[in-house]
Amino acid sequence: MSYTPRLKKSYKEEVVPALMKQFEYKSVMQVPKIEKICLNQGVGAAVADKKLIEYAVNEMTKIAGQKAVPTYSKKDISNFKLRKAMPIGARVTLRGDQMYEFLDRLVSVALPRTRDFRGVNPKGFDKSGNYTFGVTEQIIFPEIDIDKVNKITGMDITFVMSSNTKEESKALLEGFGFPFAKN
Repeated sequence: MSYTPRLKKSYKEEVVPALMKQFEYKSVMQVPKIEKICLNQGVGAAVADKKLIEYAVNEMTKIAGQKAVPTYSKKDISNFKLRKAMPIGARVTLRGDQMYEFLDRLVSVALPRTRDFRGVNPKGFDKSGNYTFGVTEQIIFPEIDIDKVNKITGMDITFVMSSNTKEESKALLEGFGFPFAKN
């Protein structure tokens, strides 16, 4: 028997029927789903210290369970001492089973470890129903060893979904147990 992530199984058995009932879809194919999760970390201090990019890529790789890649600047900005093609961040895109595993760890372990956590802001949806929010400290993830962290940095996490409206996307994330703040 092959392994299926807990939230992938939950999506098929619980979330899809609930969303079909709530939004009155006629087909299972109309139900929105998460297509990918993108993690992005900007390291502005990397202009002065190139080692910071290596640390960021290693930490993102541990958090995501998949190799992260450095991002490079597109143009020169003299005020920031930035040159074209300098490494200034790290990113990783998760799809499939790894995406569901990351979402599970994020919802059940990482977000509750955030200091003074009252839920994530429900206003992070864009017009096409994708959701983005920021994490201020990478140490909320259990994969990161606090003693080996040389600099606390945040990251942006984007959920790209196949839904058309913000309401459908929010209902989908709530079906996965995503902790939205009560206004």
